[in-house]
Amino acid sequence: MKHSHAAPVTSLPQSPQEEATARVRRYWITMGIRMACFALTVLVTPYGWYTWVFAFAAAILPYIAVVFANAVSPTATPPAESPVQEITAALRTEESPADPTVITIRERPAVAERPEEDEK
Repeated sequence: MKHSHAAPVTSLPQSPQEEATARVRRYWITMGIRMACFALTVLVTPYGWYTWVFAFAAAILPYIAVVFANAVSPTATPPAESPVQEITAALRTEESPADPTVITIRERPAVAERPEEDEK
């Protein structure tokens, strides 16, 4: 007999649609930074060493944007760890429970029917 267990929500991988949306968002943010660097290259005067930094960033950021957009997160995510729950039980008398918010469940063995009673 094979038991199937539902996977915990925390251990499920990101959906393909959410992953694609995140990659497109990263691409557009990187390209926005690239456009800002290009504008700063042209608009900031007097030209100096920072002009070359902005120009280099404007030139290299399209490559970085494409690499980040094509990077797919690994599909095998480590399973989530279940929280450890410790249950301690103390024997209490029913007349004076130590904590009124604690519910104690006690099981009694099933009482077997006596065949002698059926004969009477």
